[in-house]
This record gives sequence, C-alpha cells and structure tokens, in this order.
Amino acid sequence: MPATSETRSVPCAECPFRSFHEVFRDFTPDELQFISGFKAGELKVESGNTFLLQGTNSAHLYTVLNGWAFRYKTLPDNRRQILNYALPGDFVGLQGSVLNQMEHSVEALTDMVLCIFPRDKLWELHRGHPTLAFDLTWLSAREEQILDENLLSVGRRTALERVAYLLLHLYTRAQQLGLGKGNIITFPLTQQHVADTLGMSLVHTNKTFQRLRRSNAVRWNRNQLEVTDGEALARIAQLAVPDRNIRPFI
Repeated sequence: MPATSETRSVPCAECPFRSFHEVFRDFTPDELQFISGFKAGELKVESGNTFLLQGTNSAHLYTVLNGWAFRYKTLPDNRRQILNYALPGDFVGLQGSVLNQMEHSVEALTDMVLCIFPRDKLWELHRGHPTLAFDLTWLSAREEQILDENLLSVGRRTALERVAYLLLHLYTRAQQLGLGKGNIITFPLTQQHVADTLGMSLVHTNKTFQRLRRSNAVRWNRNQLEVTDGEALARIAQLAVPDRNIRPFI
C-alpha cells in the first residue's frame, strides 16, 4: 500500500480550482457548504505508490488536488495496460462505489495531494444536491469519452498517430490547468508509460519518438514537453483540438 499521510490544509472555500473560472464550474453557496462537510481531509501520496488497487474495495473517493496519476490494469503475468491519466481536478474511485470493488488500480506518477471523500456519504450528495449528482455523471461521461479516444488510438491509429495523440491530449489538459509556461509543460511520463498506454513495445515506442521528433512539432527532453507546432501535431494525430468547455469538479 502507498506511503501516505493524512492532513487537512486547504479549506474548500479556498480551493485553488475555484479561481480557474475558464476551466471549472464554481459551487453555489449551498453546494460549497455541503462539499466542505463532505470532504474528510487530504492524503499525500508519494510518487510510485498505488492508492487504489484492482480487486479491492476502497472506503474513499478522491479528487486530485495536486500531481499526476495513472489508471491501469494488469494481467496475471504482470503485463500492464495504462488506461488513462488523472490530473488536478479529476475525480477517482467512483467505479469502486458502483461495482463494490476497483476493476483497475491507480498509481501516483508524481508526489500527489488528494482530497478525501467518504464513500458512504455519496448518497447524501445524490439525495440533496441533484446538480452535483449531475456533475458526477458528467465526469463519468468525460472518462468514457477519453477511453473511447484511447481505444481508437490502440485499434486504428498508426504508431506515429498514437504517440502524437497522447502527447497532444495530455499537453492540452495540462495547459488548461495552468501547469505549463508558454508552450512547455512539466511532463512526468517515461517512454515505458507511453508504451504501456499505447500497446507498443519500448523499442517501437523509442523509434516512433525519433520519427515524431523529426516533424519539429514537439520536443520532449527530461521531464519537459514542448509543443512547437500544435496544428502540425494535431494533423499527425488525426485529431481536432477540442474547444475549451467549463467542467465541474467535486
């Protein structure tokens, strides 16, 4: 289990996401009061530790306050498929509330801070706050949309298109959250993470990166990703850059 510590240092009224008016829908005063009571504290998770484990039941749900994580499934021989990435503002653990156990694991890609919500209070949200309940439905639908695109990548995009799509997708999400400076973001993935996401071997992934680098659309050096030509990267990925829509968070 993860190396963690519980703390409570950021009141919901002072949540940094509330100032991202172009990204997140803010709470009404009534919703803010409920969420403040719903939140049980915060959890610090060190990079490389798993805080939700496939096949287990968790008593908690989490919102990523800071850091990156990834969702993954493993086969009995420990081969891993990364399903998606969780960034600040993302809600994780809902699957375990519906199915009574997690069908995937979640590992911290960087050091993280998570907001903790008790699973047994989720029904209070549904009973008393239909708008927040719809927000949970919206977040689940968004996850389905991302997984649809990932399945399209694995099934139909070429290796070059797959890598371009993944880089553009994560770059766009990070930029919307203010995690970059100019056209550069801090990018904690390794080529092994990319290979495990796209169903490619590490050797094939490395060769594909070399081809993509020659396009001059993107540079990836040490924990930094620079998109030098977003339109060219989108063309390679066979992807229209999505419009920015206001999204909820819990």
